[in-house]
Amino acid sequence: MKGSVHIVGIGGAGMSAIAKVLVGRGQKVTGSDQNQSIYTESLEALGVEVQIGHRESNLVDAGIVLASSAVPDGNVELTEARKRGIPVMRRREFWHELLSGKRTVAVAGTHGKTTTTGLIAWMLDHAGREPSFIVGGLLMDFDTNARAGEGDVFVVEADEYDRAFHGMDPEIAVITNVEHDHPDSYPTFDSFKQAFETFARSATGTVILCEDDPVAAAMPVQDAQRVGYGLTGASDWSAADIRPNSAGGSDFLVLRSGETLGLVRSRLLGRHNVQNALAAFAAVDVLDLEFNEAREALTQYRGVRRRFEVIGERAGITVVDDYAHHPTEIVATLQSARERYPQGNLWAVFQPHTYSRLKALEEAFREAFGSADRVLVMDVFAARETTNSVISGEMIAANIDHPNVRYSGDIAQTVDLLGRGVMAGDVVITLSAGDGNQVGRLLLEKIKASEGETDHG
Repeated sequence: MKGSVHIVGIGGAGMSAIAKVLVGRGQKVTGSDQNQSIYTESLEALGVEVQIGHRESNLVDAGIVLASSAVPDGNVELTEARKRGIPVMRRREFWHELLSGKRTVAVAGTHGKTTTTGLIAWMLDHAGREPSFIVGGLLMDFDTNARAGEGDVFVVEADEYDRAFHGMDPEIAVITNVEHDHPDSYPTFDSFKQAFETFARSATGTVILCEDDPVAAAMPVQDAQRVGYGLTGASDWSAADIRPNSAGGSDFLVLRSGETLGLVRSRLLGRHNVQNALAAFAAVDVLDLEFNEAREALTQYRGVRRRFEVIGERAGITVVDDYAHHPTEIVATLQSARERYPQGNLWAVFQPHTYSRLKALEEAFREAFGSADRVLVMDVFAARETTNSVISGEMIAANIDHPNVRYSGDIAQTVDLLGRGVMAGDVVITLSAGDGNQVGRLLLEKIKASEGETDHG
């Protein structure tokens, strides 16, 4: 590519990942975003010039301008690029450029795709295959969300937002589940399902489907091999004798076509992560990776930051952070927390995310918090949307069917409320795709400060 690739909205998990792959291939990259983030900082450490704020002058020597789905068409940099005749692309068009020449494994689904993508990349890397990868979160074992590898496989999280995954045409497509999300992009469930059907048909070699999810199981497979996985025992890949282990995850037997391959140990908590592991085993099997190599890698895999990440313990109070922001994710995360901490008083601290999702899934949110003892609902994190005066954190709290739920306000107010309410033995779990994870760290600092006051009192 001539000139630099200039990325508008470079500070998000997905766009920063693309930037890292390009840099790893020797391509000059520049970018801009409205705010700094851990991702912009990691890019600057690689030598990428990141401008905070959008201006025409940011397009220094851009040969291509790549825009995040969150960036509107009227953005000043996109307008300037078109005026200059610089090609403006979205991820859907750019995937062909990025994935060309690689055996692509694309992992899609409403839930579990980040963990599964990371695990497939880790299994291949552990076996010396040096894959390229892009995931929507920071992988603990790689300490990054992307890499340009020397191997012939590219493992990529297939994001459905704005139909970005329609530009991939993968050799191997994985679909973990299909449940309505992103109503700002897909007003109806039918439109959401159709987008996944198009993705499934685009696979050229193998489609791997979770048969525990009826919608995923019914996905059309066109000119590709169909492989199923699930916990029912009837799938091509299944699990048996699932038990919690001392590593905080699960031990289970893996079966392929009814034949037991062996016992595996995972650090990842919950039955949903047993499903994710089966998806990964199925994918690397297509790539001719030996089961024992994949099993050894799974034992070591620590997962993704902000996916049931225990961030600290202080004065007998445990703080966990999770990215869950969809009702189904919240249910699974809280059930996993109850499984891991059966005796603790469980506080669910929920930061509602995007008004369109809250409106479309209102009834599902009502029933999502049953496994928690106490529920705090923060102010809504608008993300790419504008403030909605009708939907508020207070309204969401009133809608939740739970005997002990209350609206807690902003980050500082929520930390203050928790600081006055938590006791030794309690578990606090933040559920947020925004900045609500700050609550847990600030709470730990508050507890530490109060301990210091006690020591000196």
